[in-house]
Amino acid sequence: MPAELILEFEGVTLDQYYAVNKALGLDADTGSGDWPDGLVTHAAGLNDDGHLVVLEVWDTPAHQARFMEDRLGAAIAEGGITGPPSVTWIELVSHQLPGV
Repeated sequence: MPAELILEFEGVTLDQYYAVNKALGLDADTGSGDWPDGLVTHAAGLNDDGHLVVLEVWDTPAHQARFMEDRLGAAIAEGGITGPPSVTWIELVSHQLPGV
């Protein structure tokens, strides 16, 4: 069963989020680009506190770890993000995509 990842970044702007996506070769508006192997779902937005929250579902946490090592770590640095996010992993017991 897939695993959900919740990342919460304090003090990260939407401009920085878009810069990271650009460095990764992803278009967050259209969904086009070079998405990593094992990523099932990606969503991002600002919460009520103004923190950037990224929600992802991965085939396995190992897929996300490889992506972090191979591409994401460098893209985060290139986007100007320096502080670590809050990280929460959830082992899913159900994952549905109604209407898809």
